[in-house]
Amino acid sequence: MQLGLGGRVALVAASSRGLGRAIAHELAAEGATLCMCARHAESLEAARAAIASDTGAEVEAVVADVSELSGVRRVVDRALERFGRVDVLVTNAGGPPAGTFEAHGWDGWERAVNLTLRGAVELTRAVLPGMRERRWGRIIHVNSIAAKQPVDNLMLSNSIRAAVTGFAKTLSNEVATAGITVNTLLPGYTRTERVESLAQATAAKEGIAPADVLARFEREIPMRRLGEPNELAALAAFLASDRAGYITGQSIAVDGGWIRGLL
Repeated sequence: MQLGLGGRVALVAASSRGLGRAIAHELAAEGATLCMCARHAESLEAARAAIASDTGAEVEAVVADVSELSGVRRVVDRALERFGRVDVLVTNAGGPPAGTFEAHGWDGWERAVNLTLRGAVELTRAVLPGMRERRWGRIIHVNSIAAKQPVDNLMLSNSIRAAVTGFAKTLSNEVATAGITVNTLLPGYTRTERVESLAQATAAKEGIAPADVLARFEREIPMRRLGEPNELAALAAFLASDRAGYITGQSIAVDGGWIRGLL
């Protein structure tokens, strides 16, 4: 499907690996010019080079921690300096640590808020004026199934990802008449380092092998398998396109049927 992303500029956070990298690759393959960011220079440059080589897209990479305001400013300023605008924003971050309520003091909560919520809010704040001026924009927040159905032993993620959902839904109403859509993606158990680390944390807590935890995850999914990053990326690219111009304020699960609720 030709999604018409040629000429669009996309900024994808935390895109050196996992879901962020898959989304960045998909957007570039559909013709978008790309600005990537991540905290680690070596893995980021490897991802940039691979995506540019695979797709032929123009790709900028910026080392930045978007849980900090200075990192947000660095990556957005670079995107604007090189490309002049940001049409598509994809916010994304690694999830906060696993654990029950008693496992986390307020310092842990604060770090989780900065990682999961602040980055999404401040990146949006930085690119929204330009989108309003051009009367076109796509804001996509990579969130989690935990926002809709809490996951055991993920107190921080369950709580703060729900805040991202509330932020996105409220903003979608505020900017709808400006031609800007705001949606969230709810990835389920997907074959990424994040899911592997969750399996390891659960295994340590229960005294079993990580492979047994991954097998349990698969049994809980009606499709009986983990998702692949490119399956989420395909939806992100569609939501970034003109074809999705009437879809906003939605939280869409890509989870193989894991969420049990009707809505």
